[in-house]
Amino acid sequence: QVQLVESGGGLVQPGGSLRLSCACSGTIFVISAMGWYRQAPGKERELVATRTSRANTHYADSVKGRFTISRDNAKNTVYLQMNSLKPEDTAVYYCNTVPSGLSGVWGQGTQVTVSS
Repeated sequence: QVQLVESGGGLVQPGGSLRLSCACSGTIFVISAMGWYRQAPGKERELVATRTSRANTHYADSVKGRFTISRDNAKNTVYLQMNSLKPEDTAVYYCNTVPSGLSGVWGQGTQVTVSS
């Protein structure tokens, strides 16, 4: 069964940190590049961080130097460490394969709100 379960979001003040987790079920996630996406109100979903099967990482310019994607293959879990958070990082965050269409599913996402 292909499934994604994101967690770790919450309300944080500007400059704060959060660590998101994504538990993945299904072989597709073992062999694919994985990424974190986010969707802010009124905006399209965007890819912000990617980790390839060879452990190469890529980041959107808006998060470069602040976010770090990692993966624990033994736990089938993908993480996103977010530091120096800004109000513009407020969004629902999702993890999925890169490209996202490989899995055929989306999780429920986890809400991140950056506000004082």
